[in-house]
Amino acid sequence: MTAVRTTPPGTTPPPRLPVREKSAARERGGGLSPMLTRLAAERATGVLERERGSLYLAEGRVVHAESPLAPGLDVLLLAHGTLAPAVWQDAVDRADEEYGAARLLLDAGRVPRGALELCHLEAVFDAAYFALTPSSTPGHFRYGAGHWLGTLRPVQVDVVERETLRRRALLHRLWPDPLTDGAPLRRAETVAAPAPTARQSAVLALVDGVRTATDIARELGRQAFHTLVDVRRLAAAGLLTALFPPPRPHHPPHPPHSPTAPHLHPQAQAQAYPPQAYPQSPAQSPAQSPSPSPSHQEPHLHPHAHVHPNTDPSAHPRPHPALPTVTATNPATNPVPVPDPPPGITLPRVNDPDITLLKRLRDALEAL
Repeated sequence: MTAVRTTPPGTTPPPRLPVREKSAARERGGGLSPMLTRLAAERATGVLERERGSLYLAEGRVVHAESPLAPGLDVLLLAHGTLAPAVWQDAVDRADEEYGAARLLLDAGRVPRGALELCHLEAVFDAAYFALTPSSTPGHFRYGAGHWLGTLRPVQVDVVERETLRRRALLHRLWPDPLTDGAPLRRAETVAAPAPTARQSAVLALVDGVRTATDIARELGRQAFHTLVDVRRLAAAGLLTALFPPPRPHHPPHPPHSPTAPHLHPQAQAQAYPPQAYPQSPAQSPAQSPSPSPSHQEPHLHPHAHVHPNTDPSAHPRPHPALPTVTATNPATNPVPVPDPPPGITLPRVNDPDITLLKRLRDALEAL
């Protein structure tokens, strides 16, 4: 066995490339957004806009987060009477770059600082959970952009990412199907289901087949994540389920045209192949068949119809189940003997007007 050296003898091998350990990054809370990690290292200030939410940074720390899937800070403050709607709207209208809405509320003594910071922290973690969801579109960062709320209590980026991973793991343990997070919810009939808690009963009372978990959270004035916990527990108990999107209507493809049949306009096909030209059943006699109308004497082809030059319409009659199929190329030049029909079957007469019509149509097609 021969050993192969990758470096010449007497030389120092190059250093190994650094490899990022995914487990260590997961424990530190990293790996959710490499851009967010880089912005935190740069101590950047601005807003990171992603598909399902935005994160506002000040010197590399998260100062606010917003998502259309999570109730905002105003919902958490106004739903339970912590703050009057008129007071909140006045602070929002007077907020500027120097005095944010949070500072105006605290300076005026409208809300206790502890209550405001607690609600703000809940809103940040709630919106960050959706904003850091894996997406197919890349995020972009706008430097220098700020939020009208102002800086209240910044949160480290690794803390936000670690909390997001913890919430994902918790929801997966409760119920691994994430369809209940964004789809409309409906009640499910189950047998011997456990009795829901008071919080779960409030969520279940708003399930109507239209509302989603986010809609229910807004109406109850709760965090979206806490509502997702209740929804997944109810789904695991069999008390509700998510509505799947309705299936698309399936339209079967049109059957392809036969290679031996002429491509005619529907009106021309009706004139070229009248019902009287086919063999009649035993229940119908030739005397009962209606006589052809004068309009059937002169068939008119569609101006854009494609007609095969070697196609003879009279050579392809509709076969009867009791008769053998007979193939003829041109009855005028190469007659083919037709066997006698079974008893009770009457074939059309040779001098039938429809046969004459088909011959005239054959002559017209051969002249093309």
